Amino acid sequence: MSISPEEVAKVARLARLDLSQETIGQYAAQLDGILEYMDKLSELDTTSVEPLYTPVDQVSVMRDDVVKKDYAREDILKNAPETDGAFFIVPRIV
Repeated sequence: MSISPEEVAKVARLARLDLSQETIGQYAAQLDGILEYMDKLSELDTTSVEPLYTPVDQVSVMRDDVVKKDYAREDILKNAPETDGAFFIVPRIV
């Protein structure tokens, strides 16, 4: 499979990119190389290969989601400009 400079120009026009003829030629050559490589990969026999979602083991770096109370309500409400003792008081928006 090969991609022509005309096809690159058409895609650039659809993407509203203003490319010079030199750039279109470079992109056509690069895309052609990519397609040649994909054709080479399609020649491989992958019938005995299991599907793979990622080539590396992924370990979760997130901590366990454990409910705990770090701060007392009174400590949090000390930072509020106005409270009723249990909740923040904010201006009415509606």
